[in-house]
Amino acid sequence: MTLPPEAWALWDKGQWRAWAWRHREQLPDPSAAITAHLGQFLREAGARRVLAYRALPGEPDVSALAHDFELLAPRARFRPTPRLTLHPWATATEASRFGVLQPPADAPEVSLDTIDAVLLPGLAFDGRGIRLGYGGGFYDRLLPAFHGLTVGVIAGALIVPELPAEDHDCPVAWLATEDGVLRVPVASSDGGG
Repeated sequence: MTLPPEAWALWDKGQWRAWAWRHREQLPDPSAAITAHLGQFLREAGARRVLAYRALPGEPDVSALAHDFELLAPRARFRPTPRLTLHPWATATEASRFGVLQPPADAPEVSLDTIDAVLLPGLAFDGRGIRLGYGGGFYDRLLPAFHGLTVGVIAGALIVPELPAEDHDCPVAWLATEDGVLRVPVASSDGGG
C-alpha cells in the first residue's frame, strides 16, 4: 500500500490515523522480532526499570520483556488533569475504557524519576521520531519530565516520512522495529510500500 508522494505532506492526523489502522491490520505480527531487538538494546544501555504498555490489538506486544526487566504499566487518569501514572507490571489487571489492561486506581505508584526507559506504542511514527498516537496526549504530558531513553515501538512499515506535528509533540530518540532499534532521525519508507 504505497502512499502517493503528496499524501504525507497534506494529510492531517485524522487521515494518518485512518491510514495506519487500515495498514496495520494487513501486517504480520512483528512482536517476537521487536522484543528480541529491544531486549538486546535495553541490556546494552543498562536499563533495568522500563515503562512499557499493555498492547492493544495490532500493537507489538512487548510483555516478554518482563522476564529480563522490571516492567511498569501506565494507567490513564483523567482528573484533576489527564495524565499517566506508573505502576508495577503485574498490577495491570483491570480493563481500561480503551480496552487495554491497566492497573487499578489504588495500585501502588512508581515515580517517573526511577525509570530508565519508556517504550511508546503508536499507530505510526515518522523518521524524526514524531508519534501518531490515539489522540489523548498522555505521553506528551509525561515525556517532558523524563530524561531517560525514549523508544517508539512500531512495525517498520508504519514509519513514514513525515507526520503532522504540534508544539506539544515529544519525539522519541529511538525506534524499535522488526529490523532493529534505530536512532532517530531514520530513513523511512514511502509509507509502508
